[in-house]
Amino acid sequence: MMSNSFAKAPAQVSARVFFVLGDRIERRARLQGAWLNIFDITVPAGSRTPLHRHASPEVFRIIEGRLTIRRATENGIDEFEATTGDIVRIEANQPHAYSNPGHQAAIFSAIVDSDMVEFLEAAGSQEPPKAAPSAETRDRMNAAANAHGITILAA
Repeated sequence: MMSNSFAKAPAQVSARVFFVLGDRIERRARLQGAWLNIFDITVPAGSRTPLHRHASPEVFRIIEGRLTIRRATENGIDEFEATTGDIVRIEANQPHAYSNPGHQAAIFSAIVDSDMVEFLEAAGSQEPPKAAPSAETRDRMNAAANAHGITILAA
């Protein structure tokens, strides 16, 4: 009997790649008609996201490097290091953020829903940033966040 729990997907020749606050985001898979989307996200050394929350849950799997993850719990902010192979679950509406404290880029896969995809595509740019995110880049990200139900809690 053949199992249908594994499917080999060919590499996408023209995978959608864009940049949000310096992170390189590449769509790896999307199930049509479902919420499942998988992105590989490359986080440069020193890069971070602001503390934020949104209605959709997320799952991260660290592929390479390390990230400092911050997420709110009943006891306050929990901060921990996630390294290669670790899986991190972010609940719906759970405030969270990540940063790369290392000297090398970190890479993780993120499983997100269609609402997050729409935000990432609206906030993203086609060109990698040449320096720290500009005021224009931050304004675009904040406008996209507001339009897609994402609350930025701290810069």
